[in-house]
Amino acid sequence: MAVSSPRARLPKAPKSWSRRAAEFRDQPFRSSMSVQSPAPQKKPWFLALLSSLDGIFVYLTAGISTREFRAMLRGDAPGRPNTRLTPHADAFLLHIKPSYYHESVTRFTHTYRLGLLSTYLFLFETITGIILMIWYAPTPERAYVDMIRLLNNVPFGQLMRDLHRIGAELMVGIVTLHMVRTYLTGSYKPPREFTWLTGVLLLVITLFLSFSGYLLPWDQLAFWAVTIGTSMAEAVPPVFVGEIINLLARGAPDIGASGLLRFYLLHVLFLPLLLILFFFVHYYKVVLYGISLPAQEEEVGEDTANRVPANRRVYYLPEVLLDEGTFLLAVTAIITAVTVFLFQAPLEHIANPQQTPFHTVAPWYFYWLQGLLKIADKMWAGVIIPGVLLVMLMAIPYLDRNPSRRGADRRVATISGIVAGVLMIILSWMGTPAYAVQGAPALEVVEKLMPEEKVGISRKIGYKHIPLGTYDTRELITTDDAEFAKLLDEFVHLLEVWEEKAPDFNDPWGLLTVTQDQANLKLLRWEITWISNAGTEEYFKQDYWLHKDSYYWEQYGRKKFGVPEFLEMQNGG
Repeated sequence: MAVSSPRARLPKAPKSWSRRAAEFRDQPFRSSMSVQSPAPQKKPWFLALLSSLDGIFVYLTAGISTREFRAMLRGDAPGRPNTRLTPHADAFLLHIKPSYYHESVTRFTHTYRLGLLSTYLFLFETITGIILMIWYAPTPERAYVDMIRLLNNVPFGQLMRDLHRIGAELMVGIVTLHMVRTYLTGSYKPPREFTWLTGVLLLVITLFLSFSGYLLPWDQLAFWAVTIGTSMAEAVPPVFVGEIINLLARGAPDIGASGLLRFYLLHVLFLPLLLILFFFVHYYKVVLYGISLPAQEEEVGEDTANRVPANRRVYYLPEVLLDEGTFLLAVTAIITAVTVFLFQAPLEHIANPQQTPFHTVAPWYFYWLQGLLKIADKMWAGVIIPGVLLVMLMAIPYLDRNPSRRGADRRVATISGIVAGVLMIILSWMGTPAYAVQGAPALEVVEKLMPEEKVGISRKIGYKHIPLGTYDTRELITTDDAEFAKLLDEFVHLLEVWEEKAPDFNDPWGLLTVTQDQANLKLLRWEITWISNAGTEEYFKQDYWLHKDSYYWEQYGRKKFGVPEFLEMQNGG
């Protein structure tokens, strides 16, 4: 018989109330009655739509709801947590922008928004350039024809070209001014030496980006300016190296199809990519170290741009963004207005390698180089001096060891910069035809009135305002046409000016004969007679033709005479 243990015969201890409560809590709830939860009520369709739209808005703005957006527009302070900082972490573009700035650097007079404007103009050039690319083929047979077709047949084609041209000119000027401001305020000092270095490289790339596009219209101005510019590469020592560089730039001994294609690829592909690369390096350094504060707000040798007190922070969203957006809208409006009413991108005759224009000039930002070429050898003017200037410009932060950025402590640097600027202006003036390049006085007079390549006064006033007849500058000429009277007055004035300037141009007088050479085609014969120092009578004659339907009507007539009279001219009035 099995005997159970004493422990087995003991009665079980009663469960405690806490243990019973725990078991009851862990058991699933059972009820004999079936209880159904109330069905969720559906939102009205318009509320659901608004909720969906709000979700889309949050997605597009990387974290900003419509309610927060309205609060930003009202100028309300951000909540806690500040959801306005979310786009700086999640958005594709805003993540490279600081979430806030020191209030001192947001003042317009501190930076004049030159860095922002430089970036915007590059984007502006990209958009207008892509539009122009649609109607352009980089071949000598098509390039000039495409330009004419763009200006005449493409809706807003002339506007796009003018915007692109004026944007390129402005971009060069603004990037240069940005560098000048940085120098004068001492913002290149530690820790921003490398930022300055990349800025100088961006300026050089911008110059060559603009110059590479100079050839693309394939007219006389572009062809000969680029021919002279690339010829300076031949001066690179030793001789065979210069010849190789020149051949690589032109694609042949002379600029032709290969050279045009090379400049096109440089302009639309290689140089823009290089500029974008250095821009992001440059801007990364700007964000890393911050925008330098006004020098008087910091102790000498200190840099507190990144230590912004909470009470002096200006958040990018919405204050800085609204300021920048308003500024760029105003700039765009001004550029467009100037383009429509004042500016016209030049287009001369088709490129002709067999005929050199009377005055060949470089782009205005290379006038100083052309001025150097007039007083120095090609190797010095085109290679050595520009190379030394570039190295010195890049080395400025490493040569200037003065820790202070205050103007009173940087008189030597400031005066040196001003002297350099004055020298550049003088050299630029020397690069114009006004210095050391003068043709025969009679030819200079006619070139001013009716140049071979450019528009000139005669073509600007147009076919209708040049009546048939013979007009002698020695006689009192009366005419009912005010525009033609101005032309004749200018003829007399130029003869007087060159009589004073030229030593062998005595007692000049001119004759303008206007005849109807063909239907809708007038012949303008310019004749100038003068007495040389030897006492002999000299004579000069130049013939030009002006057609009623010339393109100059569309380029200048609408702006000069107004739409009604312009249309009358177009219709033969």
